[in-house]
Amino acid sequence: MKALVYLGPNNKSLEDRPKPVIMAPTDAIVKVTRTTICGTDLHILKGDVPSCRPGRILGHEGVGIIDSVGAAVTTFKVGDPVLISCVSACGKCTYCRRQMYSHCTTGGWILGNTIDGTQAEYVRIPHADTSLYPIPAGVDEEALVMLSDILPTALECGVLNGRVQPGSTVAIVGSGPIGLAALLTAKFYSPAEIIMIDLDDGRLEVAKRFGATQTINSANGKAADAVMKLTAGLGVDAAIEAVGVPVTFELCQQIVAAGGTIANIGVHGVKVDLHLEKLWDRNISITTRLVDTVSTPMLIKTLHSAHRPHGLDPKPLITHRFKLDQILDAYDTFGHAAKTHALKVLIEA
Repeated sequence: MKALVYLGPNNKSLEDRPKPVIMAPTDAIVKVTRTTICGTDLHILKGDVPSCRPGRILGHEGVGIIDSVGAAVTTFKVGDPVLISCVSACGKCTYCRRQMYSHCTTGGWILGNTIDGTQAEYVRIPHADTSLYPIPAGVDEEALVMLSDILPTALECGVLNGRVQPGSTVAIVGSGPIGLAALLTAKFYSPAEIIMIDLDDGRLEVAKRFGATQTINSANGKAADAVMKLTAGLGVDAAIEAVGVPVTFELCQQIVAAGGTIANIGVHGVKVDLHLEKLWDRNISITTRLVDTVSTPMLIKTLHSAHRPHGLDPKPLITHRFKLDQILDAYDTFGHAAKTHALKVLIEA
């Protein structure tokens, strides 16, 4: 089969690899029909994720069709269409019983990290019964790919951890795919203001179309002043970091209101500074997590009602489409988003 293989920092290749086989009774082999590239894949290629070793097939998102199942798989059968979760869960360990599936002792974020992932024609899914989701009839499978990772990540790590609620003020620092997904899911909770901050005017225009009440271009270094002006000097109740670089986490510290929350989504590859000398008396909370995908069933139902006034339609996040044999071009497009205006790239296997 064809597969996109990580060969080391800044090095990848489309290669021929053996089709995966069942290794445990709880495994399933899925024929991937659609996948995508995540910002985390770019972090891997930068060398920011040491757990991902050279030789690994990348990718942790996608939809597909069950090709074969292990003897212990009871929920799925050959031919079933499925959504692949970015997080694998055994459902039995101490962390799974606390719904912290990201820390599953034999799962978590393993696809495209410590085991081969979804940017291939086939993928082996451990713990298939609790790591795959059936696709309801009539759901747009292109939109469904966005529910593998970025929608539950944005909701759980950003919106829920940020304690977004009716009437609150929210700033999302980073208007890339994950930041826009945070915007879409923040709207579930009717905040009074959603302020999107980014360096790219094109992405800020998309944010306006998605429902941002205010946008700020931070290129002049005065984004914090602009937020304070918009909030009568108070700052925001929820500052959601959706980039993963020191300057954006710094900005979140500058704009969070007393009693507010900084919710980190970004993958950080280098150290950031925490300014306790300024924050120690501000009654703020700082939250971190990896997505647990506990919200995925709800999001699937919401996607199923996308045609209704309060339904979720993430399909506009998809800006480019490629075939699997064009995946190197897809990486180039996604990695140069400022030039290509890419948000999410869809790859058909």
